[in-house]
Amino acid sequence: MISRFLNILFPEFCPVCKNPSNCHKTAPICLACWQVISPYKGPICRKCGKPLASDVSIICSTCIKDAPAFEWVRSFGIYEGTLREAVNLLKYKRIKRLSRLLSKLMLNLKIPQAHAIIPVPLFKRRLRQREFNHSALLAKHLADYTGIPLIQNCLIKVRDTRPQVGLSAKERRKNIRNAFTITDRQFLQKKDFILVDDVVTTGATVRECSTMMKKAGAKNIYVITLAHSNSD
Repeated sequence: MISRFLNILFPEFCPVCKNPSNCHKTAPICLACWQVISPYKGPICRKCGKPLASDVSIICSTCIKDAPAFEWVRSFGIYEGTLREAVNLLKYKRIKRLSRLLSKLMLNLKIPQAHAIIPVPLFKRRLRQREFNHSALLAKHLADYTGIPLIQNCLIKVRDTRPQVGLSAKERRKNIRNAFTITDRQFLQKKDFILVDDVVTTGATVRECSTMMKKAGAKNIYVITLAHSNSD
């Protein structure tokens, strides 16, 4: 009833199927399209979580050549279709109500024991522009669901970088290098952490964050994201 009433007052159309939005919790995405979102169950790199063409290989060539500082990356789904639309609505259209539903999808993953959850931070100018950190919102809900403490002021971004979209893997690594710092090295000592981001593509950002955390004394770092891009 609430959904029908709101749709009469504020009609919206699903950006995926173009039909009228019929659920205020998932709006503007309709309930039918939302229910199509499904986890990825294919073969992945055991380290970075990258989807693989075959389950014969367990570690991708990138991780073999350059082992990351994190223990592993796990993502709920592939960055495509309705999941991609939902992430972009949260990230670029500021539809913050979707963050709670999206964070629930992460609960389908095996959440490791950790001392704290840390979101990938935004540079302060970018944070002012967007008005909120979408990764921090996802991390907050995940912390609420799991009871693991959320820490937001330990890992910070100190350099404004170019958007990673459109850059090659090499350019992404160079772009993000030395962009983060640790404000409380003592807190990280010999502790396990969950690092949360929305989407991982080449993994350059979470690699850099994990490297800084490990250098500061963190023991194990587990990366959890909503989606993994199929592109390199």
